[in-house]
Amino acid sequence: MQANRLLFFIEIAILTALALILDIVPFLKFKIWPMGGSISFAMIPVFILAFRWGMKGGLLSGFLWGILQIATGNAYILNFWQGLIEYALAFTVLGLSGIVAVSLQQAIRDKQTGRIIRNVVIGVLIGGSARFLMHFLAGIIFFSDAVPTGQPAWLYSLLYNISYMVPSMIICMAATYFLFTKQQQILLRTN
Repeated sequence: MQANRLLFFIEIAILTALALILDIVPFLKFKIWPMGGSISFAMIPVFILAFRWGMKGGLLSGFLWGILQIATGNAYILNFWQGLIEYALAFTVLGLSGIVAVSLQQAIRDKQTGRIIRNVVIGVLIGGSARFLMHFLAGIIFFSDAVPTGQPAWLYSLLYNISYMVPSMIICMAATYFLFTKQQQILLRTN
């Protein structure tokens, strides 16, 4: 039991650090907007933790990743509430992808490729959509002054956040599926 707990925290530390590295190293991402928003593989470590350890692993890793972005100066923060929504909450909710962890782990054990694909897609969609929702709401509330004249704030926020979140979710879905099908022994939780 104690070894399992230690493994949990070691994986959280290593994969959260990897998420931060994938997010801040310039050649590993495609930055779209100066105020934030880039296409990258950075969400994958959080998804892996959520798929291995369930929501507790994903939520903790996502939260720590958001806090690390603030601590390292990689956050674009206007005020406390915007920072809370876009960093603490938006990255934490990526961990909701862990809702499929039990089903995904069983599919891997049973070598059911269709169920693996389905669980990875559903998990990434849940976590990625929850993160998108946080950024979308923050865009409406805090960035309405950036909206072009005549355009509704909700439409501006929707288009802004879709432009990087949807491509990121697609590449994370594909890469996570590839990892789970090609390296099942490494990614399968044994406890």
